[in-house]
Amino acid sequence: MPKEQRDYYALLGILRDATAEEIKRAYYEAAQRLHPDKNKLAGETEIFLEVQQAYEVLSNPKRRAQYDATLPKEESPSSFIKHRIQYSRPALVHLDEPQLIYVLLEAGPREASEKIPAPPLNICLLLDRSTSMQGEKIDMVKATAAQIMRSLRAEDIFSVVAFSDRAEVVVPASYQTDRAKLQGRVQMLQTGGSTEIFRGLEAAFEEVRRGLDSRRVNHIILLTDGHTYGDEQSCLQLAEEAARLNIGISALGIGQDWNDIFLDAIASRTGGNSSYISKPQDIQRLLMEKFNSLANTLAEDVTLEFKEAGGIQINYAFRLQPESGPIRVESPLRLGPILQDTPLNVLFEFVIQPSASQADLVTLLDGTLKVIATAHPTPIPPIRLKLDREAGGESQNDAPPPAILSALSRLTLYRMQERAREEAEAHDYVQATRHLKNLASLLLTQGEKQLAKTTLLEAENMERMQAPSQEGEKEIKYGTRALLLSAAEGSK
Repeated sequence: MPKEQRDYYALLGILRDATAEEIKRAYYEAAQRLHPDKNKLAGETEIFLEVQQAYEVLSNPKRRAQYDATLPKEESPSSFIKHRIQYSRPALVHLDEPQLIYVLLEAGPREASEKIPAPPLNICLLLDRSTSMQGEKIDMVKATAAQIMRSLRAEDIFSVVAFSDRAEVVVPASYQTDRAKLQGRVQMLQTGGSTEIFRGLEAAFEEVRRGLDSRRVNHIILLTDGHTYGDEQSCLQLAEEAARLNIGISALGIGQDWNDIFLDAIASRTGGNSSYISKPQDIQRLLMEKFNSLANTLAEDVTLEFKEAGGIQINYAFRLQPESGPIRVESPLRLGPILQDTPLNVLFEFVIQPSASQADLVTLLDGTLKVIATAHPTPIPPIRLKLDREAGGESQNDAPPPAILSALSRLTLYRMQERAREEAEAHDYVQATRHLKNLASLLLTQGEKQLAKTTLLEAENMERMQAPSQEGEKEIKYGTRALLLSAAEGSK
C-alpha cells in the first residue's frame, strides 16, 4: 500500500473482517456527518471524498480483495492506545440459576507512543442566568468565565450563552482576540426570569456547531441551579444529535433545586457526566477542573459497539475515571474520554443466564472499541473486544483482582443509595430508611465519617418526614460517586 494512502478500514472505523452490512453502515454514518451540504469546514470535503473512495473499494468484493492484498501485516490496534481487561472470576460455573461476573476495562495511552499535544478546543459555556442565580452564584460564574477566557490558547474557539426563559449569545463562537472586551460582556450579565434549559441548550449547540471541527474537542458545559419543566424530551433529543456529531455535554448543578437525574441523562448520552456544586464558593474550583480536563484531552470519545449474545446481559456499566458516573447501557456504549494523564476505567456487571452458562466457553461480549483522538494524525484503527470465560462444573474461590475488589466495595455504596432513592420514589420509606442506615454503617467502617453522618441524618429525616430531602439525596449520591473515583486512583 502506498505510504501516503489512508487505511480505508481505519478511515471508516471498522475492522478488516467487517461484513458488507457493517461497511455500508459505517459509510452511511460518515457520509451523514461529513457531507459538504451539511459540513462546510475546511478539510472536511477532502475527508468526505476519501470516505467515498474507501466505500467504493471496500463495498466491491473484487476491488476489496485486490486492496487487501496491498495491505501490510495488520499492526496492533493498541499502537497508540493500550487496553487491559480484568475479570472478577477466572471461570464461570454450569448453574441452573443466573450468575454475575464483573469486568474492568482500562484504556489509556501507550507509554511508548509519541506524545502529541492536546487538540484545540471548541467550547461553549452555557450559563443559567435565572432569578435564582442572583448574588454570589452569578458573581462566581462571571469571575470563573473570565478566568477560563484568560486560559484559552490562540487556537481555541470559545463562546458563552446565557439563558433563563430565553437564550442570549453573550460571546459568539470565535477565537478570543479581544478578550478584555468579551470579558466585559460577561460581566454585564444580569439575572432574571425562569429556567428553561432547552432554549439555552439549543443556542449553545448552534454556537458549537458553528465552530464544529473533527480536529477539535467540541463540548458544551452547562451550569444551572434550577429545574426545567416541559422541555425535557426536547433536551434529550438535542443531546442525541450532539452525540451523533461528537459534541460532548457536561452539566454542573448548583445547590439543591436542580434535577440531577435529568442532567445525568443529558450528559450520559454524549459520554459526559454531571457534577454537584453544593456551595457557591465551589463554583470556581469545579468549573475550572472541568475546563482543565477538556484542555487535557487525549481522546475525546471512546465508544463500544456490541451485539448482545443470547442469555448474556450487561446489567450495569459505571465509569470510574476520569470522571465517575453511570453509563447508559445501549449500543454503542459511550464510555467517555481518555485524558493525557488519566486512563479510562469502566466497570461492567454481566448477568449470565443458565442457558448461556452450559457451554464450555462463554462469550460475554463480542464488540468493537472505537477511539476518536482528533490530535492524532491518522484515524485510530478500531480494537476488537471479545470477552470470553471458560465454564466448568466446580466453582473456583480465587479472590478478584485488587482493582476490581476496590471498585466493587465502593460501587456497592453507590448502588445502595440508588436503591434507597428508588424505594423513596415508590413511597417505600421503611425500606429506603433501612438501606440508608445500612449505608451509613458501611461508610463509617470505611472511614467516611462526614458522609456517614450525612447519610444517617437523611435516614432520620426520611423516617420522620416520610419524604427525602433534595440536599441530602445529592450529597449522598455525589459523595458515594466520588468514592469510586478515589478507588480508581488508588488502584493505579
